Amino acid sequence: MTDNYTADKIQVLEGLEPVRKRPGMYIGSTGPTGLHHLVYEIVDNSIDEALNGYSDRVEVIIHPDNSVEVSDNGRGMPVDIHTRLGKPAVEIIHTTLHAGGKFNNDEYKVSGGLHGVGASVVNALSEKMTVQVCKDGQIHQIVFSRGEVTEPLRVVGTTTETGSRTTFLADDTIFETVEYDYKTIENRLREKAFLNKGVRIEYTDERVDKHSVFHYEGGLREFVEYINTNKKPLHSNILYGERIRDDIGVEIALQYTDQYTEGVYSFVNNINTPEGGTHLTGFRSAVTRVVNDYARSHNLLKDNDDALTGEDIREGMTAVISIKVSDPQFEGQTKAKLGNSEVRGAVESITADILNQYLSENPSDARVIIDKSIRSAKARIAARKARDLTRRKGLLEGFSLPGALWDCSEKDPALSEIFLVEGNSAGGSAKDARDSKTQAVLPLRGKILNVEKANFARILSSEQIRNMITAFGVGIGDEFDESKLRYHKIIIMTDADVDGAHIRTLLLTFFFRYMPALFEQGHIYIAQPPLYGVKYRGKIQYAFGEEELRQLQKNSPSGASIQRYKGLGEMDAEQLWDTTMDPENRLLLKVKVEDAIEADQIFTTLMGDAVEPRRMFIQENARFAELDI
Repeated sequence: MTDNYTADKIQVLEGLEPVRKRPGMYIGSTGPTGLHHLVYEIVDNSIDEALNGYSDRVEVIIHPDNSVEVSDNGRGMPVDIHTRLGKPAVEIIHTTLHAGGKFNNDEYKVSGGLHGVGASVVNALSEKMTVQVCKDGQIHQIVFSRGEVTEPLRVVGTTTETGSRTTFLADDTIFETVEYDYKTIENRLREKAFLNKGVRIEYTDERVDKHSVFHYEGGLREFVEYINTNKKPLHSNILYGERIRDDIGVEIALQYTDQYTEGVYSFVNNINTPEGGTHLTGFRSAVTRVVNDYARSHNLLKDNDDALTGEDIREGMTAVISIKVSDPQFEGQTKAKLGNSEVRGAVESITADILNQYLSENPSDARVIIDKSIRSAKARIAARKARDLTRRKGLLEGFSLPGALWDCSEKDPALSEIFLVEGNSAGGSAKDARDSKTQAVLPLRGKILNVEKANFARILSSEQIRNMITAFGVGIGDEFDESKLRYHKIIIMTDADVDGAHIRTLLLTFFFRYMPALFEQGHIYIAQPPLYGVKYRGKIQYAFGEEELRQLQKNSPSGASIQRYKGLGEMDAEQLWDTTMDPENRLLLKVKVEDAIEADQIFTTLMGDAVEPRRMFIQENARFAELDI
């Protein structure tokens, strides 16, 4: 072989070429998630102006052609010539990676965007981008296409206002779709308004003639109230407070409900941190210490009583913590976890001050909170025996028992997967169909417990749930350890009917409430069995939806028969393998949580005690349902 790997083979990507070459490195994907990320990047620039006190209004418009316009009443991007580069600053911001004012603490004390790539990345991935800057009485405009300047900066008018306006059209040669989802953007803008009290965010979608305004003077207090819309609060007063300590701003809001799980959401400079970090650790430590101290000093806990655990105290808690810090250090590219060590002490101290004041000023609420925590502790103690039963040793010895696990022989979790199957009939088919080296099968008898309406002790008394916990190997509650997961694919495989959909929802509720990390790390999947089989002369073709069936019918010869599969048990092992379990041919849907707060509300609505919100949800969404009659 000739060694012709020379310097000429080294490709150097100039300017914004790397973004167009590898867009996923900058926005995550070229699917809907990455598309919406473009909007968030530009909105966040406007929000950063508000965050630093320079503006109080942001407007977002989706035009009929799917172009997006974002404007604010901030200072306006700089338009003067950069002395070293000899170009207008607004041009540099949009054509050079890692160029921006957020590296300068004199300009931005706090900021969500830290890398200076937001505007330039959006520009690189846009078929067209027009930027207008209102500044010093003039309207300046510059136009780009796919990262290149097509119309240099020029003055196009006069104005008495200040601010920036960016209009971009995503490049349909890059993205799988350029159709934005109204609800997805609405949720993100509402969240930004809650986190920045007093800022008015207007949102218009001209494609569907919808308009929303988000403006919350109450900030996080109103955020918690919104999260708890369909829950039953245990006290009407929402704990709220904000302080600054050591140049770290901390704002918290908290309320207890009759739920059995906690919902604590944390943010740093408006960035959601789903994996928490030092700010969340400080918050939790303060809450645990202060509640225990109050309970003991008011004789609600006796001297010989065990202290309440953090898990006891956080049961039923809905809380939002938002901090502002000038130099946040995130762990990982996704900014999912804060690492600043100095933040923990500041947050812990401020949280303790706010919570102590609230408890002393609201003794009846304090009693409600501590009574709830003590009931949780009693349930935890009662559940200890049941939890011990979830240990792998012992429970998994009886493989032949109904509902027991048919394990795989592979010991590497990355190569192993487990199918959660509805009923023994389908379980038997799946057992016969599977590849026993890498595929395990756990049949579930009937519908599992609705964990939305059950406390921890009752959950662990459910044999079905114990079987799952034990099979997965990760434990539950404060013993949960994702590193012990025995299968990196957990596949929900239920019938394609109403009962199957209900079982799937019950399972997803359990995972969301008690094993959310499995969603975050991409371990949860939903199998997609075919809905129809079209048979002709001993051969069969499968359709996974109505449109696919229509195409098969159109191309099938006369005399072909159509079978509607309502249950996996109707398929023999060979059919189940070919259509649903064979990694080469099957269709799997990976389940991700894009918006934890919206997901929380949906699970509360669908699986909680309140009937009216569920009725409204069904009315609003019935038109999207496919009836199985």
